[in-house]
Order: sequence, then C-alpha cells, then structure tokens
Amino acid sequence: MQAIEISPGLVLRNCQPGQRLSDFKLIAFDMDSTLINIECVDEIAAAVGRKAEVSAITEAAMRGEIADYKESLRQRVALLRGVTMADLEEIYTQRLQLNPGAAELVTACKAAGLKTLLVSGGFTFFSNRIRERLGIDFARSNVLEVQSGPNCGQLTGRMVDQPWGDICDGAEKRRTLLEVSTLLGLEPSQCIAVGDGANDLPMMGAAGLSVAYHAKPKVREQAMVSIESGGLDRLLEVLRAA
Repeated sequence: MQAIEISPGLVLRNCQPGQRLSDFKLIAFDMDSTLINIECVDEIAAAVGRKAEVSAITEAAMRGEIADYKESLRQRVALLRGVTMADLEEIYTQRLQLNPGAAELVTACKAAGLKTLLVSGGFTFFSNRIRERLGIDFARSNVLEVQSGPNCGQLTGRMVDQPWGDICDGAEKRRTLLEVSTLLGLEPSQCIAVGDGANDLPMMGAAGLSVAYHAKPKVREQAMVSIESGGLDRLLEVLRAA
C-alpha cells in the first residue's frame, strides 16, 4: 500500500479522504501500549525480578515473531506466581498512565455517537479500571487466578477460563469486535480498530478503518492510519469530528 505522510508522524495508507468520525459507529481499542503507557505483564513481572525475561517474550509476541500467542502468554503468566494484589495495586497507582490523547479521543468518539470497546490480551485487574475511568461501553480481557488459603492474595501463575473462552488473543479480539458489532446491528465497515501489536492485526483487518498507534513495524505497514508521533487524538486530524 502506498504511504502518504499527511503531517509529521501521521501516515495514511488506502484511507478514504473526507471521512467523518460519525461515519463509524464502534471503535475498539487495545489497552497495553495503546490506551495506556505500559505492558502490564512486564510490570507485574518486575515485582518478582523477572521483568527482563518476560519483556523479551512480550516484545517478540508484539512484533509477530511468536506464532502461538496463547502459549507465550501462559509462559509469561507462569512467571508471575507469587505476585501479590498489593503489587498489582502499586503498578496501577504508581506506573500506569493513560497515553496522551486517549481520554480526548474516547470523549470525541462518544460525542460523535460511537460505542466504545476495550479488547485486550492484558488483565481485568487493569482493564476494568480503565473501562470505568474512560466510560468505555464494552470490555474483554484475561483474568489472573488468585490463590486462596495460606497464600491468599497471591497470583498462582495461571489464568481463569471465562464463558467466552480461555485467552483473549488476536483471534478472540477479532471475534469480539465482530460479536459486538453484530450485537449493535453494525457492519464491520462501520468499525474502527486501534492497536500497536501483532495480536491486534486480526481485529484491525476486520474493521473498516485500522489505526496503528506507535506500533510495531509489521502493524504500521498494514494499518490504514499510523500515528507515529503525538497522541491518540491525532486520529481526529484524519477524521473530521462532525
């Protein structure tokens, strides 16, 4: 696809000119490194001295160098055994921040009549709070298992299966986008998908408009809009708000 840099750090590929935000009815966001500034699994691993090891796996997965995302996440979560709920709370309060423009973009989307979806390979401890903080309509992510008994309040190193399945990977992100769009009576062409990693590509491929935010090279190359500098609200430079 031919790339056109319409302003510094804002690149378009096969994006129709003149589209309005209100032409779309649903916007789906990845969470880690998209709506927020950190990869939560990496920060959790820091609490047990395993950040470097876990970060290396995360980076490879996000670059699309690991074929089995689910197994890579299971491997990383296994290394989190023994992390306490207090550790998670400290990450949320001390290290996690919304990325620049995240709140502004969500507000603009809601004002234009779009429904909002957070769909993440991360964890409900964080995603539920981000959902509430931003007033997001729908959310899906993974549940970390917490021990009961003598080690009450510590992570077991496993995740909990949910009614929709076991792990929210790329395929589940795409399925969730399509499920929510069907629930709302929408066509996929009326959806926007925003992400940064290879596991976001399936939902980005299904949406009418795909947006890469400070993304991995493979994702930037396939997105219709690539925000490579500045905040998430730079999408509003492409889509007129009216």
